[in-house]
Amino acid sequence: MPNDTGRNDTGSLARRMMLIAAGWILILLLAGGFALDRTLTSLVERNFDDQMEYLLNAMLVSAEIDLDGEVYFNRPLGEPRFLEPNSGMYFQIVADGQEGYLSRSLWDEPLKLMGEHTDTEPHFYDSSQRPDEQLRIVERSVILPYSDAKWTFVVASATQELDEQINRIRSILAWSFAVLGLGLFVMAALQSYYGLRPLRRIRIAIQRIRTTGTNRITDPLPYEVQPLVEELNMLLAHSEKQAEEARTHAGNLAHALKTPLTVVNNAATARAPDLPDTVIREATTMRRHVDHHLARARAVGRRAVGLARTPVCDSAEAVRRAVERLYPSVRFDIDGNRQAQVAIERQDLDEILGNLIENAAKYGGGSVFVTVDAEPDEKQCVIWVEDDGMGIPEDKRTEIFDRGARLDTGKPGTGLGLAIVRDVAEIYGGGVELDESEDLGGLLVKLSLPRVG
Repeated sequence: MPNDTGRNDTGSLARRMMLIAAGWILILLLAGGFALDRTLTSLVERNFDDQMEYLLNAMLVSAEIDLDGEVYFNRPLGEPRFLEPNSGMYFQIVADGQEGYLSRSLWDEPLKLMGEHTDTEPHFYDSSQRPDEQLRIVERSVILPYSDAKWTFVVASATQELDEQINRIRSILAWSFAVLGLGLFVMAALQSYYGLRPLRRIRIAIQRIRTTGTNRITDPLPYEVQPLVEELNMLLAHSEKQAEEARTHAGNLAHALKTPLTVVNNAATARAPDLPDTVIREATTMRRHVDHHLARARAVGRRAVGLARTPVCDSAEAVRRAVERLYPSVRFDIDGNRQAQVAIERQDLDEILGNLIENAAKYGGGSVFVTVDAEPDEKQCVIWVEDDGMGIPEDKRTEIFDRGARLDTGKPGTGLGLAIVRDVAEIYGGGVELDESEDLGGLLVKLSLPRVG
């Protein structure tokens, strides 16, 4: 929606960058935190299990069978918590038909094992046998020397210490990642602020252009935004050129109309007897000037729209069909590069070719040749328009471009054709030259226009 200043925008660029940065920071921190939590938790749990397995292996190494067929340890296990009642570290050794051997810490309360099975390798699982104490159990079944019974060695440990370690790790991870996320967000905010600072400087520079009358942005800026500044300066130069052209056209038109108006005013004031003829003559002159400047203004306006692409032959064929109705006895021939395109609006190209081809038909002897792309040039497309008329003397080929200049006053016309052709062609970066046609012997007009493709 338009904001209160009447502008249509799509929101803040800095806000977009911050939202994108915050989103990615959150996703990466959550994913990284989850992965790190699982890794550290697995390491702590594995270390806890390794300690229990170590005690289980120590029991297996130290266990022997006495003369009564009971199991005993030939040396102390080195874990004092086995001797302290309810210490959280327990062991037991049991076998079918044999009296079990329990650690003192169990206080004659044997451990409940997970079903009836035989484990030749250490088997870990959790137990909820004691309501106030979660246990981690590892067991293994072996046959001791001098015994036919299958003894199950069991080590159990309370998981409170393990849970506390995991909670401490997770707390450290949470605080660490929170601080890291905040730091990354602040860094992204600073990066956004300083990264977009050149754009704010451009805005200030443009504001300075509007308020102080400067016509260029000259502030040193990073090379990433320098092309934008260069394009903006080129746009300002283009606008200045257009404004200067508009002022020149307005001045030229005012100057051109001043003399006819003065003549009409003087004739009317003096009540001259030839006042009607004077008004008609001067009005024709003023109309000629207005037509000329309107043609230039239209060309300048259409040029400002952008780069046009107009096929030359299509325009020439359209003009030929129109001129044939006015001069049915004239023979027209259009030849050359049918694919040639020029950077000029179709209406302006039609007007240029219309003036040239109509002049050739009007002042020629009955033949008009149009050759497209007559001279090979990478940048300019040269169009020849030839006739078999009397031509124009070399010393008159310059003044014929003046507004209102006519060599043959016996035929109707305003004398603006070649002047309009020259002005419109120059507006688009082209030009017009006059020469003598070698093939037809009449006038040869060489029209140059910027090529496209």
